[in-house]
Amino acid sequence: MHYGSRQVNSLPPYLFSVFQQKKKKLQEQGIDVIDLGIGAPDLPTPPFIIDRLVEEAGKPANHKYSPYSGCLEYKQAVAHFYKKHYSVTLDPETEVHALIGSKEGIAHFLSAILDPGDGVLVPDPGYPVYQSAIHLAYGKVLPLPLHEKKGYVPQFEKVKAADWEQAKLMLLNYPSNPTGGTVERNTFAEAVSLAKKHNLCVAHDAAYDLVTFKDYKAPSVLQVAGAKEVAVEFGSLSKSFNMTGWRIGYVVGNRDLIRALSIVKSNMDTSQFLAIQKAGAAALYSDFSSIKANNEIYQERMKEMIPALKQMGIEAAEPRGTFFIWAKIPHGETSRTFSEKVLEKAGVIVTPGTAFGSRGEGYIRISLSVPTERLREAVQRLKKIE
Repeated sequence: MHYGSRQVNSLPPYLFSVFQQKKKKLQEQGIDVIDLGIGAPDLPTPPFIIDRLVEEAGKPANHKYSPYSGCLEYKQAVAHFYKKHYSVTLDPETEVHALIGSKEGIAHFLSAILDPGDGVLVPDPGYPVYQSAIHLAYGKVLPLPLHEKKGYVPQFEKVKAADWEQAKLMLLNYPSNPTGGTVERNTFAEAVSLAKKHNLCVAHDAAYDLVTFKDYKAPSVLQVAGAKEVAVEFGSLSKSFNMTGWRIGYVVGNRDLIRALSIVKSNMDTSQFLAIQKAGAAALYSDFSSIKANNEIYQERMKEMIPALKQMGIEAAEPRGTFFIWAKIPHGETSRTFSEKVLEKAGVIVTPGTAFGSRGEGYIRISLSVPTERLREAVQRLKKIE
């Protein structure tokens, strides 16, 4: 007997888990492995957020079920953030919904709006969970090409007419995982215009919206006039406040799309622990000085890592957002073989670009979310590879 549905059994192996298994085997052999593959911040959660969690966890009322859409304090904090940071007005009751992390929210959102066979325009290269979640929702992945020479801005003109016809949803992600690509507001304006023209909706994954450098400020799709008619935006406190394990995020925007998601979620979960939501509210009401300090650390790490990579014939541009380096591997290598060589010969994990789609071939993704001294050690090991 085969256990698991056809959709589950037909999913390809999650490449990140494959490399984690190899990591475990090497560690069992006593090898010190430096993992630059997973995008989980190494920096600590700001103490004021932890203090609020401890305070709220001590209150018996917070150990009851949360309202399905999230507690009002948290949703008001999300609305406050959007008003202050983007000058976007949101109704906390109908245009904001709490999530148990944006990854969960996106997966449930796809189940909420897709019928079997519906198409979704997906960035290539892009976050691999998009494709697997679409597959599990019985949808069809349609490529939205991204190219280095175009700065990884969506190449809408290369989408086939038949794909526009089949698409029900367009997924966007800026600053981009894995490429670090960024856009200006005009890209979102074009996406909203095309969505209205082709009668589809837009979901923007803004998980790295606050992880930016120098003077760059990532825009919100909701800053575009009329965006609320077709768009939602997913956000997370994981990367900006180093709260990955807390599992707290949100979705904002079109109230009908959010209502559809809320129906799925209310039948699947009962929102996040109230104490975590209220600690999340404290984060969103803060002055964001902790984020600025984090970003300065990531930028310093990039300044060390990129020149070192270039000395090894690995070309990479300094991104304006995310803590990832999207690097072009030496000629004659494939992403998979190069990543395996780096792991076996240097004990360093990097992610092959093909984990993010066919257009990722020839690249690797390096995460800067490890302590600086470990990054320096990784560089020294990489230099010894022939």
